[in-house]
Amino acid sequence: MGIRFLTEKPAAFIQEEKALVVAELHLGLEHELFKKGIKIPPQREKFQAELESLKKLTKAENLVVIGDIKHKVPGMSLREEIELPKLLEFLKENFSKVFLVKGNHDDFLEKIVPKGVKVYGSRGFKLGKYGFFHGHAWPSKKLMQCDYLFLAHLHPGIEFRDKFGFRSVEQVWIKNELDLNKIKEKYKLKKVGKLNIIIIPAFNKLLGSMSLNKLIEKEKPGIVAKLMDMEKSKVYLLDGTFLGYLKDLEV
Repeated sequence: MGIRFLTEKPAAFIQEEKALVVAELHLGLEHELFKKGIKIPPQREKFQAELESLKKLTKAENLVVIGDIKHKVPGMSLREEIELPKLLEFLKENFSKVFLVKGNHDDFLEKIVPKGVKVYGSRGFKLGKYGFFHGHAWPSKKLMQCDYLFLAHLHPGIEFRDKFGFRSVEQVWIKNELDLNKIKEKYKLKKVGKLNIIIIPAFNKLLGSMSLNKLIEKEKPGIVAKLMDMEKSKVYLLDGTFLGYLKDLEV
């Protein structure tokens, strides 16, 4: 597999496509927090510095953002109207190709992207044997021919508790496989790819994470979880530690 999870970073690198993969920037979240009395500096320059550092580390030429590059929905805050065009111009200038998949926060995105930046709908797009979609809507039928599928939306995390009841939530990577028979039935296909699934953690750590090992007791999180055995998901911390299978991490 030509996929590398970057140590201590919520980002992946695909060697064959020379592509850096991130999701969930939620630019403008700091403006919403400010209205609630929490003062956070603008995040655009921080994101740019982080992406520039990751580009140098991996020697990436291309960038894929799997949804929710902006935060406010519907519309845009004044902060986003100012900061988002600057971020998009930075991405265009620093990467040979930029691919944006629309997330559930990305309304009006097509109206402000600079020429040369590709915007795809929420059903995603295919790049070689890799497919990308946000996760709040069913992926496109053509993505079912991929060997690897990346999605975001869930902000995956694992909750830890000690014997005194103290808790913490850590970001994680989730790896699994879609049920090929269910996919063939849903999409009316005779042949599909390997359909390994990778759920990417949120790039903007201000968002927090969804405690999947707590949620799974009550419901299957997200659309795609209906097409795989979520409890058999492999769980990895950002430092690369394999925690085990989700079914064994329930709290």
